[in-house]
Amino acid sequence: MNSTAARPVETPTRTAPRSLPAWVYNHPEMTRLEYERILKPSWQIACHISQIPESGDYVTFELGSDSVIVLREGGGGIRALRNVCRHRGTRLLEGSGRCLGRITCPYHGWTYRYDGSLLATPARDSFPNLDLREHSLAAVHLEVALGFVWVCLAADAPPPPSEMWAPVMEELAPYRLEELIPTQPMYFEEWDVDWKIAMDNYLESYHVPIGHPGLNRLFTPDYEDQRGVPGIARGFSWMREPPSSRWSERLYQKYVGAVTEPHLPEPQRRSWRFYSCLPNLGLDIMPEQMDFFQVLPRGPGKTLIRGAAFGVRDERREMRLVRWLGNRINMAVNKEDRALCERLQRGIRDSAYRPGPLSTIETWMLEFHDLLRARIPEVALPEPPARFA
Repeated sequence: MNSTAARPVETPTRTAPRSLPAWVYNHPEMTRLEYERILKPSWQIACHISQIPESGDYVTFELGSDSVIVLREGGGGIRALRNVCRHRGTRLLEGSGRCLGRITCPYHGWTYRYDGSLLATPARDSFPNLDLREHSLAAVHLEVALGFVWVCLAADAPPPPSEMWAPVMEELAPYRLEELIPTQPMYFEEWDVDWKIAMDNYLESYHVPIGHPGLNRLFTPDYEDQRGVPGIARGFSWMREPPSSRWSERLYQKYVGAVTEPHLPEPQRRSWRFYSCLPNLGLDIMPEQMDFFQVLPRGPGKTLIRGAAFGVRDERREMRLVRWLGNRINMAVNKEDRALCERLQRGIRDSAYRPGPLSTIETWMLEFHDLLRARIPEVALPEPPARFA
C-alpha cells in the first residue's frame, strides 16, 4: 500500500456549496441545452483502435440524435464520418462490423468510399445535374489518444484529448493503453436516471464506504489519494492487506499481483485507479485490465451507459481467472451504483427535497456543477424559468 498518498482534498474557498435543484435532473429543455452546449462540443470515445484492426472495420457511436461512423481505411488510417445518407437521411451503418470496399445505404443504394465521397447512385440519370462531389458524407473531428479514437461533433472542437490528458500521461504510460485488445464485448445499460446523477455518482467517492461494501473491504477509498487537472479528476485506491471475508475478493487479492505482467511496477499491481473526464467519461484502470464508460442522456431522467473492457493479450488461465474475478467485483459495484442513483432520482422528486450542502470529498462533482452553471446559467435557479414551460 502507498502510505504517502493520503492527504485532504483541497477545494476552493466558496460560500456553502450545495447540490443542484431537483428540476435540473428531470427537464426536457435541460436535456436539449446540455446536448448543444456541453456534450456536442466535447470529445467522446468512439472505440479503441483494437476494435477496428482491419480495412473496412467500423464502429458507430451515437450521441443524442446524431451518429458517427469510425472506420479503418485501406491505408490503415482512421476516419470519422456522419452516419447519415446524403440522399434522404437513412442511417448507413449500425453497431459494428466490416464494410468491404465501400459504404452502401441499405435504403436506395447510394454508395460511398471510405473517405466519405459519393461513388455511385442507382438510376443516376433520374437525378438531373447531380454532382457526386457535392454529396460526400460530412467529416467529424477525430483524434487518436491513449489508444482510443475520440470524436467531436461540434463545428469548432475544443483542445484535443492529447492536450487535456497530457498532465497525467506519465502515470498512465505503464498500462500500455495503445497495445490493449478487447476482453469483453461493448455493453449498453439503460438506467432510469438522469445522466447528470450518474455522472455525479462517479465524480464523488464519499458514498463508497457505505454504498460499496465489497469495494471498501478490498481497497482504501480513492478520495484519500486524489489529484485533479482541468477537466480530469483521478483517484487511486490501494488494496488492503487483511484478506477479505468473501471468497471471490479473497482470491482476487491473492492472485492479482502474481499474474500481472512485469511491465507494471509493483505498487500498481495492487491498486485500482479511477479517472473521470468531464463532461461524461470514466476510465477504470485495474492491474489486469481497464474499462471505459460513457454516461449518455436518453431524455429527462433516462441514461444509457456505454462501455467496454480491454487488457494486454494474455491467454494464461491464471489471467483469465483474475479478469473474471475483477469483473465480478466491478459489476457488483456497477449494480450498486445503479440502485443508488435510481433511489436518488426518485428521492429528489419529493416535494420536501431541498439541495443540501456538499462535502469537500465531493469537490469534483462541484467542478461538474460549475461547468453546467457556466454553460447553462439557468441551472442556478431554484425553479425552471417560465420560458422553459
